[in-house]
Amino acid sequence: YQKRWVKLDADYLRYFDSEKDTYSKRLIPVSSISRVSSIGDQKFEVVTNNRNFVFRAENDADRNEWIWTLQQIAEERKNKVPERALMSSATDSATELADKSGFLELRGFKHKLFVVVAGDRVFLYKNAEDYRLRIGITYIEMNVGNVKEVDRRTFDLTTPYRIFSFSADSEQEKEEWVEAMQQSITEALSNSEVAERIWAVESNCFCADCGSPKPDWASINLCVVICKRCAGEHRGLGPGITKVRSLKMDRKVWTEELIELFQRFGNMMANQFWAANVPPSEAISPSSGSQERRRFIIAKYREGKYRHYHPLFGNQEELDRALCAAVTTSDLAETQALLFCGASVTCDTGDPQCPTPLALAERSGQRLQMEFLLHNKTSGCFGGCCGVGRSSGRLLSALLCCAEFSRRWCTLQDGVLSYYENDRNTVPNGEIRVEEIVCLPLRSCRAWHSCSAPHEGISTFEVYTEADRLYLFGLESPDSAREWIKSIAKSFVHPRAEELLALDFERLGRLHYKGGLTLERAQEGWFALVGSTLHVCSEDGHRQEPLQLRKLQELCDGVWGNTPADPRCAGRTLYIQGERKLDFLGWVHAIQKAAGSSGDTLSEQQMTESDVPLLVDRCIDYITQCGMGQGIYRKSGQNSKTTSLLEVLQRDARRVRLKEGEHQVDDVANTLKRFFRDLGDGLFTRRWAPEWLWATALEDEEAKVGKYRQLLAALPPVNRATLKALINHLFRVQCFSGENQMNTHNLAIVFGPTLFQTDGKDYKAGRVVEDLISHYVEIFNVKDQEMKKQQDEITAIMKMREASSSGTQQAGDFICTVYLEEKKTETEQHVKIPATMTAEELIFEILDRRKIVMKEKDYWSCFEVNEREEA
Repeated sequence: YQKRWVKLDADYLRYFDSEKDTYSKRLIPVSSISRVSSIGDQKFEVVTNNRNFVFRAENDADRNEWIWTLQQIAEERKNKVPERALMSSATDSATELADKSGFLELRGFKHKLFVVVAGDRVFLYKNAEDYRLRIGITYIEMNVGNVKEVDRRTFDLTTPYRIFSFSADSEQEKEEWVEAMQQSITEALSNSEVAERIWAVESNCFCADCGSPKPDWASINLCVVICKRCAGEHRGLGPGITKVRSLKMDRKVWTEELIELFQRFGNMMANQFWAANVPPSEAISPSSGSQERRRFIIAKYREGKYRHYHPLFGNQEELDRALCAAVTTSDLAETQALLFCGASVTCDTGDPQCPTPLALAERSGQRLQMEFLLHNKTSGCFGGCCGVGRSSGRLLSALLCCAEFSRRWCTLQDGVLSYYENDRNTVPNGEIRVEEIVCLPLRSCRAWHSCSAPHEGISTFEVYTEADRLYLFGLESPDSAREWIKSIAKSFVHPRAEELLALDFERLGRLHYKGGLTLERAQEGWFALVGSTLHVCSEDGHRQEPLQLRKLQELCDGVWGNTPADPRCAGRTLYIQGERKLDFLGWVHAIQKAAGSSGDTLSEQQMTESDVPLLVDRCIDYITQCGMGQGIYRKSGQNSKTTSLLEVLQRDARRVRLKEGEHQVDDVANTLKRFFRDLGDGLFTRRWAPEWLWATALEDEEAKVGKYRQLLAALPPVNRATLKALINHLFRVQCFSGENQMNTHNLAIVFGPTLFQTDGKDYKAGRVVEDLISHYVEIFNVKDQEMKKQQDEITAIMKMREASSSGTQQAGDFICTVYLEEKKTETEQHVKIPATMTAEELIFEILDRRKIVMKEKDYWSCFEVNEREEA
């Protein structure tokens, strides 16, 4: 027997190492318990369908209380029918319950674990057999989780209580796991209020297509409540047939009218029309596979195979006349049957005062009829015009359900953007009020198929509204698109943020954010994205210092829900929050793209604060710590690994952590050399490279150094900073030439052709590099204080290497004393810190050791203190 802390709730019997632990050693589903009985001496046995567990309490009274409680809960669960029985039959197969399942390595365990992502939880099992038996190790509530990619195969699931470091078998598999866990976090952060109100109608408690319990998705135009798996197949039909929304996450779309419509309609009324004639052999169940679901849903909604045909089916004129009559009554079933048997939602009523069925419903006070008609107007994005300001112009419109633009007439007047069938119509097809606009992205010119001009180049921009709708406008010239977007922007941007309108922005809109010392409350701000720079204007009109996105230290990917995108620059963190799914995800994608490398020149790379490409900084830092030994830069790494590492670093160096054991020094060194060899325009630039080579002919050493300094000043700032960082690194390498045989001359032989991209054809390239290393202090104007700091760092590295070679500690690791809040003996912890450990990881390590639970509004910081106790 081992002493364990045991917890029992409605779903699981779990035991832990201690009462302070958050995550269990073992969990037993209450539903699997078949019998609980006393076996004497304070002991009792829990019998499951496949395994027995024996517990011993501290006394007989405790034992008897455990037995009685377990028996009561087990009995209650057995009596919960038919809902529990249906759910059990739907989830008993090994994979039905899981959104994703499979084996992963987890740091701290010798063998791979079977991991399952199910809903808003992640479960850990010893093996697949235990998963089948549902006897697990623990589960992780994802409402406190955050997923972060570490390297090619590794990712961390971070909670306030522990970091779970997983490794997958491949990069593709890792990305699938990360996506599944991010979806789980989204689900965990969602709001169930709408779902509970819609589930209050009995028929809405089960999927309209397969019968799965508690469906949390819906088609808002068909008025059916569906499960997650059927929702995926609905999306495949396109928004012209079914518009899929989440009951829990798409909060903005669920107006009181729409909720009431679903309560009145219900799956029962919908299926009396759509599923009136389903043969039993073609029906699907919760356990049906994807192909069966797809076949059934296509037949049901696209083909209308099982629907109840209206008597007027096939007579368009009569259908339209009947629809105009039905929308003035409360008979939603009649409107549904007419509409989905061919009646036109925009048919001419013959009444000049109410020209459409929607107008008739509004005059009759039929709110739910109006809501139903609104969601069944042709789904689409409407677009672009020629002309600006209060004038009107010709308009190109795009529908989501087809790949063509058709022309519309558009006006922007009195704060309303209206679009018409043509310039003679007085009643608009639709309107967008500018105060409802939340975001304006400008797209580049691209080819679209147009009815009037096939393959014509169209410049497009998008309009996002508070109702989480997207409209796409297209014009025949970029200048016209820019004029229109400026005019619309002037109408909807707050006067306090008008200075953003002067920028040549690619995306403009309003979002909520937290930053600086005001982290308690999110405030509304106006954001403008210009290239790789994000401009922010607060709600009080104060324009903040622009964020250079390529210089971000970290960019935490936001998932839809309450989780923000989190760009962090040196000394500054900004939490950006979205209230609407479409435009928030658009911002996240745009920021991610702007924060990444965009080309092969130095200026297009992700940067450090000192204007050095992050890729270069990462490689130099790793080689300095782990690779000053023999053969550095002379041994070639593996070509395939070099290619792979360079691709990953160029894609997003910010996410890459080079770790000893996972990455070989020679591969990293090769990656650095190849980056400079393939660099667009070169490090010395095509304009100035010949001048550098010519300077080697100067015989007077002082004159030559002077010329080098002159040429250095002529380089672009990024090239200048990068050259200094690289030569500084090579200067350090040659300090270890006694060990690595890489003196100044040997380094010049390697790096001269690489930096000048001459393939060894010009010996003067090596001479330049040799001169730069030899005269490093003079050419780069290195101050005494900076030089002393570098010498101290070199000394520290040498001491570390000596300690490593003598076997006293592993290279790259330090034993460090960490104090928690106060410098007292009782608060100190001795921690082995690898070179790659972050402050965040160190904080979690200390808190985990001291069994301290991080609360929601706690902020922990880590300070490094030198020998004189200066932070």
